Amino acid sequence: MPTIKKVLDNIDETALEQSYQEACIDKDFKKYINKLKTEDEILMKHTSNLKDAWQEEANCKTCTNLESCKNKIVGYIYTPVIQENHLHQQHKTIIFSYIACKKKIQEEKLTAYTKNIELLEMPKELTKASFKNIYKDDKARIPILRYFKDFMKTYDQEEKPKGLYLTGSFGSGKTYLIAALLNEMAKKGVNSILIYYPEFLRSLKASFQTDYSEKFNLIRKTPLLLLDDIGAENCSSWSRDEVLEPILQYRMENRLPTFFTSNLTLEQLEKFFSITTSGVDKVKARRIIERMKQLTIQLELVSKNRRE
Repeated sequence: MPTIKKVLDNIDETALEQSYQEACIDKDFKKYINKLKTEDEILMKHTSNLKDAWQEEANCKTCTNLESCKNKIVGYIYTPVIQENHLHQQHKTIIFSYIACKKKIQEEKLTAYTKNIELLEMPKELTKASFKNIYKDDKARIPILRYFKDFMKTYDQEEKPKGLYLTGSFGSGKTYLIAALLNEMAKKGVNSILIYYPEFLRSLKASFQTDYSEKFNLIRKTPLLLLDDIGAENCSSWSRDEVLEPILQYRMENRLPTFFTSNLTLEQLEKFFSITTSGVDKVKARRIIERMKQLTIQLELVSKNRRE
């Protein structure tokens, strides 16, 4: 006479088989499990999990981006793998794990370059700036894009190309353009620092008793440097003579490409640097501008305000 346990086991097995057979009515599900190339006796023990995995794979086929991912873990697919017992070849089981989808892998590859970029007082969104998103309807950008092409082409040469002083109207996209270039260079393994200059000066001054020297040297020596919105800060003899001039001098002597954005032309910037709370000093202002000219090519971007 069969034991109660054996009867219950038979009932459970019958229920599993029935559930499995019902699931296999769907031709797509049947096609999915056929790819596993294993026996029905093993598959039917995992019907529920297999249906979940099948659904997640189906989700991926219609997914357009990670933001619209319908899977339980965004960017990952619940995936079955046949595992064999090497001591007993007839014993198999199925293990399930989450495997990154193609879009997740692609995103990780695309964002890996961000370790080569440091933003100081700048929005993190700039790490996503790219040439493909630059407005193509503005002919004013053509000379800038040509410069970028030449810069990337010649950067690996012994004599580094000059940086760029980009002046122009407010909101025209100057910062985004240069960030796009530095992101491309980061993908090639070149380190850069992007600084919103007015705010950086305030934070640098506040770090006198802590990591002032560390910050200052990091900026002087980084392979690529962007000083964003220069000329928008409160000019003082300290910021001009103790911060900016030594940075420019070091980078000029070591031929380190340096980039600037400003709403001021170099002529206007020279006037700005000549007047501080300590008085007027045209000589020191001229010294700053001459170093900037040595470091850069000057281009202008006059365009409609893209921030509106």
